[in-house]
Amino acid sequence: MRSLPTRRALLGASAAVAVTGAGSGLLAACARPPGPDSGQGGQAGQGRHGSMHHGGSAADGPEGYVDPAGPEVKAAEAARKATGPLTEVKLTATATPLDLGGGHTVRSWAYGDRLPGKEVRVTAGGTLALTLANNLPEATSLHWHGLALRNDMDGVPGLTQRDIAPGGSFAYRFAVTEPGTYWFHPHTGVQQDRGLYAPLIVEDPKEPLSYDKEWVVVLDDWIDGVDGATPDAVLAELRKGQGDSAHAAHAQPTAGSGPSRLLVGADSDVLGKEAGDVAYPHYLINGKVADDPSVFTARPGDRIRLRLINAGGDTAFRIALGGHELTVTHTDGFPAEHTKTGSLLLAMGERYDVLVTAQDGVFPLTALAEGKGQAALAVLRTGTGTAPTAATRPAELDGPPLMADALKPAESAALAPREPDRTVQIRLTGSMSRYNWAFDGKPYTPDQRHPVKAGERVRLEFRNATPMWHPVHLHGHTFALGGEAGGARKDTAILLPGGRLTADFDADNPGLWMTHCHNVYHSESGMMTVLGYQL
Repeated sequence: MRSLPTRRALLGASAAVAVTGAGSGLLAACARPPGPDSGQGGQAGQGRHGSMHHGGSAADGPEGYVDPAGPEVKAAEAARKATGPLTEVKLTATATPLDLGGGHTVRSWAYGDRLPGKEVRVTAGGTLALTLANNLPEATSLHWHGLALRNDMDGVPGLTQRDIAPGGSFAYRFAVTEPGTYWFHPHTGVQQDRGLYAPLIVEDPKEPLSYDKEWVVVLDDWIDGVDGATPDAVLAELRKGQGDSAHAAHAQPTAGSGPSRLLVGADSDVLGKEAGDVAYPHYLINGKVADDPSVFTARPGDRIRLRLINAGGDTAFRIALGGHELTVTHTDGFPAEHTKTGSLLLAMGERYDVLVTAQDGVFPLTALAEGKGQAALAVLRTGTGTAPTAATRPAELDGPPLMADALKPAESAALAPREPDRTVQIRLTGSMSRYNWAFDGKPYTPDQRHPVKAGERVRLEFRNATPMWHPVHLHGHTFALGGEAGGARKDTAILLPGGRLTADFDADNPGLWMTHCHNVYHSESGMMTVLGYQL
């Protein structure tokens, strides 16, 4: 089997490949040409790196590893015994105007014509069959963030599937085993920092929580279509490598792309002095700006379940509901011991479920863009009162926010105690000045493999050698935070500057699985790698 081209070769060739488009990035550049249909996927993307094998996967590289569409993956899917209901969904990725409220209309890419995309609800133990049609001008993909699903449905082009070409489609179909709050987005270039995201709610047929209403809350930072900006132009600016002089020129315009979006002075008492790279013009809750917020109505005394999702590209959010105490019940889909707090900190990709008992009046749900000085806003209305404004800052935001390391897993979610069979050490490297984010100083290439074997308890040890925090995400698995059975179950976790993160997981889902920083600009710059199950 051949090794795939180097990152440099991919970047150099991408401009000449029509399907790749101007900003489809590292992963999209690894597209595969059409091949025989395996029955799992629909129409494939076009590409230039040889034929697909097993009809649908894109795994080329070192021999001796499980193929994403191989028999091991099929056997694991059969063992999930999805006997519950089948949920069928048709979805279209398209260029469309989006109304952000407050007189702000932008042209972006989205699922349908709404932001966030319409939520998908499925039942744990059932099957999701979703066909994505690509009406975009470039290739795309769809990743199911947080799900332990079959590997060839994970949506990483160049690794687990081929890109979905413009005008093409792909039929995702897989068993859904674990209830919880999840979401989906592309894994192609920096497309996630457009409007291509939506909630995925996996309902528990034996739901243990008691509540009256459910409020799905999606947080986002927004730049696409504002003053001519695109995420691709932002990435190009970040990559210029102008060092500290670029930060000093924060307010200076960049030719052809409006004002500079490089962020200076993003100082957080929690995340450090480099809380983000990008100065966004808007911060959103459920697709609306703070000057024209979305409103959730309930009655005084209602018990409300909030499902909080951070779909941002470069922003952590500190969130609180004015006048209310939050009771955390889940993180990243898995139940935790109920913990009370005034505020939460959500990294990009993280999710929390919380319960609140609604008071009487009008209350701000405020999400501070951590270290960036602005905030997103939504409103809870249960009675009369003056509506909060964009400047409203609930007192609950003043104290330190709860983070995942303060949580304990519920008994049903705790990882059984066991010594690790294998330890994988990964060092996070790079800097804002050079914008050379990577793992172990090696920018991502699709043929990278950190070997693991089925049945092992694997310990991931991440060490952050950079001055910036990173949200680390693992595909296809959940891990016990802190490397102990007593740590919360997560798939995305905050790694502080100069810090260490230990995470244990059971290697029970064969395939090739990406782990990466969920800052979309860091990952697209190379801070990604692959855990591969050995045959």
